[in-house]
Amino acid sequence: MIYVNQTKFILVGFTLGPSAKNTVFLVFFVLYLISLIGNLSIITAVWLDKRLHTPMYFFLTSLAFLDIWFISSTVPKLLMILAYNSKIISIPGCILQLYFYVSLGTIEFYLLAVMSVDRFVAISHPLRYHSIITNKVCLWLVLISWVFGFITFIYPTMLMFGLSFCGPYEVNHFFCDSSAVVKISCSDIHQFDMVFASFASAVILGSFCLTLISYCNIFFTILMIPSKRGKIKAFSTCTSHFTVVSLVYGSAIFIYVRPVESSSPDLNKVVALLNSVMTPVLNPFIYTLRNRQVQQVFREIGMKLVSNKSSILLR
Repeated sequence: MIYVNQTKFILVGFTLGPSAKNTVFLVFFVLYLISLIGNLSIITAVWLDKRLHTPMYFFLTSLAFLDIWFISSTVPKLLMILAYNSKIISIPGCILQLYFYVSLGTIEFYLLAVMSVDRFVAISHPLRYHSIITNKVCLWLVLISWVFGFITFIYPTMLMFGLSFCGPYEVNHFFCDSSAVVKISCSDIHQFDMVFASFASAVILGSFCLTLISYCNIFFTILMIPSKRGKIKAFSTCTSHFTVVSLVYGSAIFIYVRPVESSSPDLNKVVALLNSVMTPVLNPFIYTLRNRQVQQVFREIGMKLVSNKSSILLR
């Protein structure tokens, strides 16, 4: 059990000088704002325009909503560390942050797998798409992803409450990642390490296999397109999507699908930035904002706002 005389951890963050710390703070603050604005813009556009009330945009809206919470589970605390040197976090708060981080990450893996299957059905079976991917099916797929995402890591998280921790209580990370937290434990972490790695491997590798199979089938279908221009356009879209998928899964596999003892704290922090910060920033632009239909909706919304403002000023 956790020692009663110690209720707080210290998040080490990054070792930086004052000027470098200010620069890094500005970079992450801007990235955080970009992610929030980009994802909120997607949710707003889909909400306002009925033309975007389709299965694909329903999945993208769910992903955008998820990314807002995912990046918010780590970056605000990182900004506090950089701006105010606020490194203290309570032990329950630390474990709770870990739970939300891994749970939201799990939901993202499930959603990416679901979205890859959706695109596979749309490209490989276009005539049957609307009979297979109905509104009811979409709702159930998203609901299952969220529910199972929050359920999956309850047991590994409960195991962490059974660990005891020794001084100096410094977590060598910018958030409470499992590999960094257990390294300051006095307990035997073999059981926790084995359970957490097993759950993480099942989630990450299982969803990755489904995503990979879907994209391979998509690529084979694209090769059958007679038009060269059509092939190039389809490959361009799928390649950008698979680049983001590779970034998400690559960083997660590197950090979680291996024993804690073999991990490098400093390297883990850098790789974690790709997963926890860059992915929520890139997702809106790769999956949605570069879509012409969405861009058209934004132009129309902008023109309406300008028109309304002009009419108010003329009054």
